Amino acid sequence: MNFRFIILAAGKGKRMHSDIPKALTTVCEKPILQYVYESVMRTGLDKNPIVVIGPERIQLCKSFNGVCTYVVQEEQLGTAHAVQVTRPFIDIKTDAVIVLYGDHPFVSTQTLQRLVALHEQKQVVVTMMTTTVPSFDDWHRAYLHWGRILRDSDNNIVGIREFKDATEKEREIREVNPALYCFDTKWLWEQIGEIKNVNANQEFYLTDLVELAVAQGHKIHSLSIPPEEAVGINTPEEREIAEQLCRS
Repeated sequence: MNFRFIILAAGKGKRMHSDIPKALTTVCEKPILQYVYESVMRTGLDKNPIVVIGPERIQLCKSFNGVCTYVVQEEQLGTAHAVQVTRPFIDIKTDAVIVLYGDHPFVSTQTLQRLVALHEQKQVVVTMMTTTVPSFDDWHRAYLHWGRILRDSDNNIVGIREFKDATEKEREIREVNPALYCFDTKWLWEQIGEIKNVNANQEFYLTDLVELAVAQGHKIHSLSIPPEEAVGINTPEEREIAEQLCRS
């Protein structure tokens, strides 16, 4: 199968309280995006990953001599919109696309290879990563406000409940959504236009594709990854957590 990687890095990172683009914030003296980029390159599956950047058009990969295809998301309309703007740059022969984030530094090459293998084996429309935390205490508090993975009695994924919409019982679920996906390309382009922005931020979210797939009767296969690999950095506090994990 032919895979392409899309790395979403258009966020301004206002919560970081820094003039540096969030994706170029350093962890252990290396830009976050560089970690993601190097993991992708080591898979050998895509030598020219697509990096979605904001209207400032800062050439993020050039800061570490990386080779990327840059796609500009002129308006910040959500993660699904960010993926949608890459469509003209995805070759028709691409079987599947893997969506990553420029603020998740620690997803390993081995994990990406496992995701690819699972997707190839199961031949489904969505394969996704999840992570399960022992609790929401200590450094795992960074996951408290993440979406919860909903499963039925047969352990099948049936949806993702965002924290702000979750009941008290659902908030006790310790399996959370890092929002790292592999999509069948044909299905992705057929469905992404069906996503609505009926939410508090009026944005188009990739998570809605999981609910769409379930509604259509598709089985969602998931890959469990260690919480350490799922770390995302949106605040100085989360950067400090990443620094501690990196140094340990």
